[in-house]
Amino acid sequence: MYNKFYLKEGKSLSFKKLLSYLILIVMIATITPFTAHAKIDQYDTIKKNGVLRVGLSADYAPYEFEKTVNGKREYAGIDIELSKKLAKDLGVELKIVNMQFDSLLGALKTGKIDVIISGMSPTPERKKEVDFSDYYMHVQQRMIIQKKDAKKLKSIEDFKGKNIGVQKQTTQEELAKTEIPDANVTSLTRVPEIIMSLNTGKIDGVVLEGPVGEAYLSQNTNLAFSDMQFADENKGTAIALPKDSPKLLDALNKTIKEVEDKGLMKGYKDKANEAMFDEGSFFSKYGSFFIQGIGATILISLIGVILGSIFGGILAFMKLSKNIILKTLSWIYIEFIRGTPLLVQVFLVYFGTTAVLGIDLSAFICGAIALVINCAAYIAEIIRAGINAVDKGQTEAARSLGLSHAQTMNKVVMPQAIKNILPALGNEFVTVIKESSIVSVIGVSELMFNAQVVQGASFDPFTPLLIAAVVYFILTFALSRVMNVFERRMRVSD
Repeated sequence: MYNKFYLKEGKSLSFKKLLSYLILIVMIATITPFTAHAKIDQYDTIKKNGVLRVGLSADYAPYEFEKTVNGKREYAGIDIELSKKLAKDLGVELKIVNMQFDSLLGALKTGKIDVIISGMSPTPERKKEVDFSDYYMHVQQRMIIQKKDAKKLKSIEDFKGKNIGVQKQTTQEELAKTEIPDANVTSLTRVPEIIMSLNTGKIDGVVLEGPVGEAYLSQNTNLAFSDMQFADENKGTAIALPKDSPKLLDALNKTIKEVEDKGLMKGYKDKANEAMFDEGSFFSKYGSFFIQGIGATILISLIGVILGSIFGGILAFMKLSKNIILKTLSWIYIEFIRGTPLLVQVFLVYFGTTAVLGIDLSAFICGAIALVINCAAYIAEIIRAGINAVDKGQTEAARSLGLSHAQTMNKVVMPQAIKNILPALGNEFVTVIKESSIVSVIGVSELMFNAQVVQGASFDPFTPLLIAAVVYFILTFALSRVMNVFERRMRVSD
């Protein structure tokens, strides 16, 4: 392998030096925006924009969840009511930013959201990264088990060697590891997944906040609370906000004090409990979630494949070029993208566009950009392989007849290469439809994201996943049949 890139005759640039320059540029670009934002109180940003962006994970009833009202989706829950009160007191509009819980702190630190109101408890580790308001609620931590195990799992000693499920990056995770050190703690991203693990016997217990546990027990009659008690079972819930924002902190604490003085929290809880158990069939309440998810999945997959094909074509021709700079740039891009997970790329685009570039793009746009970036690398190799598969004699014959290089590619090579490219491109489309589920981690409302929302709202962790699996199969199977028709027609013309 060559260790130098030759730019001009007699001149070369060490690969290590090139890599050092790139790292230096990225570091400078990354540090600069954070320095600028550190001096701005988030209160001023909120007032200037006229919008309060509240980050939460809407799969955590009764704190926050989604429901259908007259065919329209609405957020409901204790934290939603508190968010409405806070936005009203600030005199701004409320915007809910729904994403996975373990992504919220990153979103707050990179400026994607203004505050986190998602049943979050302050911990020493979190306080190093963000500030917290006064507590707006205190809750008890409980252990949920299967009813059949109620007699044998009654104390902390009984859970020695047992498998305990907790939500990742929560106080319940810390509590389980601290007070039940001899248990095997399994950390998952979402509560419905943990409950499903308990129902299927993969774990023996789940640590949850009391109100959340009560909601799941009401819909899962085979589950019950264990009699065991934690030494540090009472936890306070607060609002997380960016560091060095004293004006915003004062405003938050003022609203929390008013909620406490006027006894508004009881009304918030009653309203949340009423919203959790609306009457109606499963599909009448949640059918629109899946329909919306299907549309978003198809749209973002189309964007990924179409724009990815355009950029992939450019990259393919760059890699086939005799220009060493173009070829090197294309090679670096393709190898880097193919060598890193799509999940990492999604997070880099979502958080990086704000933290590094200072641009606040929506989750859907960031997800689409990440898919385009990813697809372009793979499609570039598909196009390159398709072109290389055309016999070189075709090119030589065309050039001997007086055709230019561009005419040869346009009239002779590409018509034949397309026949090799289309089947692989169809397979890439099928793959993108399935991989688009990854963008759900940043809150893109596609099929998988909506299935997870329904899990949290319905307290049914299995049925929404089954429906999503069937829908994905229908989409990919139908696309595969269409591509087979195209392939047969192309073979007829051979």
